[in-house]
Amino acid sequence: MLNNPNTPVAAAGSAEQDFDWPLAYDAEQLILHHIEAFVQGHAVARQLAQRMQAETGTDFYEWVDHLTLDPRHRGALEAAGMTENVQTAAPRGTVVMHHPKAMMPRVLLQAGGSRDGVPLTLTLKPELLLDFLACHAPSAPVEGAPGARLRRALIAQEGECRLFAVERLGYRGFCIDESPAGFVSAVREAQMLFRTRNRAFGDDAEGVRHAHAVADQVLALVPRAVACELFFAEERRFWETRNHAARVQRARQDRLGLGWGNHDHHTFRCSRRFFPDLVQFMEKLGLHKRERFYAGAQAGWGAQVMESAETGIVVFADVDLLPGEVSGDYAAQQLPETGSLGTVGLWCALHGDSFLQAGMHHLEARFDFDRLRDQLAGEGVATMKPFSDFPFLRQAFTEGERWPVNPERVARLRQRDLITDRQAETFLSDGALGSHLENLQRKGGYKGFNQQAVSHIIAATDPRLAGAVR
Repeated sequence: MLNNPNTPVAAAGSAEQDFDWPLAYDAEQLILHHIEAFVQGHAVARQLAQRMQAETGTDFYEWVDHLTLDPRHRGALEAAGMTENVQTAAPRGTVVMHHPKAMMPRVLLQAGGSRDGVPLTLTLKPELLLDFLACHAPSAPVEGAPGARLRRALIAQEGECRLFAVERLGYRGFCIDESPAGFVSAVREAQMLFRTRNRAFGDDAEGVRHAHAVADQVLALVPRAVACELFFAEERRFWETRNHAARVQRARQDRLGLGWGNHDHHTFRCSRRFFPDLVQFMEKLGLHKRERFYAGAQAGWGAQVMESAETGIVVFADVDLLPGEVSGDYAAQQLPETGSLGTVGLWCALHGDSFLQAGMHHLEARFDFDRLRDQLAGEGVATMKPFSDFPFLRQAFTEGERWPVNPERVARLRQRDLITDRQAETFLSDGALGSHLENLQRKGGYKGFNQQAVSHIIAATDPRLAGAVR
């Protein structure tokens, strides 16, 4: 009997592990050395790298999907911490090397894959291949029919060195196969179902049931990993409509045909009432519980980090928590209502859950931190003080988008004494902080988060703060 590809996946073992993500500087520097060797010898890649920095505030490295090297480099890669991934589909004679605990491009070992340490093939990963081709190689033929799980096009060949771009649809492998009959129309229907999902209901419980019903419809049409890719593409689209900084940066990246191919993680804020429903929804799409955060009783919040091994998509799901709730799996239990609201709970009460009316609190994407901050300032978009400022992890929000608040929501909160009269008047007249774009820079392939700093920035975005940045 074949395994159902849409069966929810669980983290290995009976319980989540505590993750202490390593700093893989050796592997990063080794891969950077080979990438830079390619860029220096390839004029189109070199010009593109310069434009990425100057026009989008991003590093060429963050857009690299994979590169090829000759098998003789295997020893050096293994010494730096990279291992063979035998589970990833690849052409015959190709060995896929990856770092199991770090974020960095993968390396394909192939006979003749490099010459004197210079990769003969380097492949970029824009969000949408056709947008990238329209900007850089309009006449380039595309391998893989529309709707294929992997599509690829040659952007430019200079001597022996070839620069490619790929588009992935819920697929981490390297084999280009034909799509089954009817697959393209199924993908389009699934995309339509997610895009037209009704988010606003008189009863939020009805909205949650509707979201799960839509996911079930989509999963009847396409594999789970495809559904995952489509859902988060639509969530990014919805978030953009509600955040000015997102639209500014998206337009900058679209001028090079890149889209959000540099996304790092998607942050959803959730009420205590619907937190298990959100987690179950994510599990339907193939995300597993990776690690949990709790910053202590004074912080009043927790987060479940989830990741899809099939797509690489990461979710950071925030919720108000009480001290006694952290010993178990708080993402699996029904959390009772409380007589007060923390930062996350109040945000959801004012705007709706990210899962429903509000959309994501922020998208975090990978950038050249200082360069993006300065470039956005030139576009009139200010950045808040960094809440992580380490050599391996730098993070800062753009100033928050202030959203108007539904008077009915304010009235319900006031009736329950969850806000004061003065706070109610402020929310009605000035609105409340809604969403952000997050500027993130990782080094050493660091995959984790700064728990204490995340706690500080959550507190800094509390809608009750009179001095909240506008």
